[in-house]
Amino acid sequence: MLAAWCLLYLVVLLLAVKYAYRAYAGRCYSTNRLDGKLAIVTGASAGIGAETCLDFARRGARVIMACRNLEKAQRVAANIKRMSGNEAVTVKKLDLASLASVRAFCNDILKTETALHILVNNAGIGGSVQKQMSEDGFELTMASNHYGHFLLTNMLGKLLKNGAPSRVVCVASLAYFWTGKMDVEDLNFRNIPYGDYRAYSLSKLANILMTRELARRLEGTGVTTYSVHPGFVATEIFHKNSVMVADWFANFMCFMGKSAELGAQTNIYCAVDDAVAHQSGRYYSDCRELRTYRLANDDSLAAKLWATSERDVKLAPHEANI
Repeated sequence: MLAAWCLLYLVVLLLAVKYAYRAYAGRCYSTNRLDGKLAIVTGASAGIGAETCLDFARRGARVIMACRNLEKAQRVAANIKRMSGNEAVTVKKLDLASLASVRAFCNDILKTETALHILVNNAGIGGSVQKQMSEDGFELTMASNHYGHFLLTNMLGKLLKNGAPSRVVCVASLAYFWTGKMDVEDLNFRNIPYGDYRAYSLSKLANILMTRELARRLEGTGVTTYSVHPGFVATEIFHKNSVMVADWFANFMCFMGKSAELGAQTNIYCAVDDAVAHQSGRYYSDCRELRTYRLANDDSLAAKLWATSERDVKLAPHEANI
């Protein structure tokens, strides 16, 4: 009997924590429209990326879903069109782990578009248990979460300036805090020991530092930048090749986490709300600004990361548009 009461107490406690967490979650209340504006969202075939696209479509934006899995993305796009009543939602191929794919995507956009108003660097993967390398020789987590978005943002920089006032939103994570050191000459774990969570947290620190350096470089252009911690969100990342490798833990996180709709709110807030229109380079969660700590505050490190990333992706002069 005692065990049954303890189990019941535990279930009630977990439910209380779950609903309190969701109740606390920030929401974007801006009613700003996006008619006539172009938004690009990476990793938009599921989770908070798909919910971000749905919100933009409902606001009247023309939305490009930049995705690796075209078949899956097309199904999601059809659903977004149906739910929003906006037919201006398209899918384009983008594999952020491949610099060739990023360049092909950007060259296509540059040929067909004259201005970009919102870029959401949302796509990301968790670190794999065993170290994997991309086709370009980068550790796969860093390739997908940092290098691909770095090249993408640089190549689309001219369109962002043409679309000013425009915004860049980079989805980071509170996990950045567990990076004790960043060696910009060893971002791909050739010398330092590899670990799945270490790779993930390093890539998320890189997202925040890139956002800070973007803000510095884009000052006065009308392009503003934001990094975002979406919180713990019940999305499929926990069941993929991620840092959360135990099925029971993945199921627990999905049970306790926010819905994808709630998880997307800070993305949307930073992309559309007037309150942050001039708050470039800052870090947000639950539609509130948060302080960053330790390495994430180091502007010198941000500049060094930028220079190393330029070298590593072999950024050509015509691609450096930031």
